[in-house]
Amino acid sequence: MLGRKMLVLGFLLALLLLGSAPIRSVQNTTSTDGEEFAEWCIADEQASTEELQMALDWACGKGGASCKEIQPHQPCFLPNTVKDHASFAFNSYYQKFKHRGATCYFNSAAMVTDLDPSHGSCKFEYLP
Repeated sequence: MLGRKMLVLGFLLALLLLGSAPIRSVQNTTSTDGEEFAEWCIADEQASTEELQMALDWACGKGGASCKEIQPHQPCFLPNTVKDHASFAFNSYYQKFKHRGATCYFNSAAMVTDLDPSHGSCKFEYLP
């Protein structure tokens, strides 16, 4: 009887410890054969326009993202939405600085995707 109680307590302790483990953002995971999976950073569909605009302003300003491609008459200007412009800027920042520890977070306004968000003549950079 005591052995069974210890087993149950051990199981419950393991669940408690696993449940309290910190969640880390996924970045550049590699496959079992060592090949790196391509990842892009895009705006989260659930983020508000205000949150996206604030993060976009930071990325294109202090963040150092390349945002010339989302200016009028440039390949990524259309569609002219905050979400689309934020996606381009977030990815520019992420690709530029991910090897220095940058994440795709932007105060929870962004997310990582393995689907290339490029469209038409607008190409989202990917750096291995």
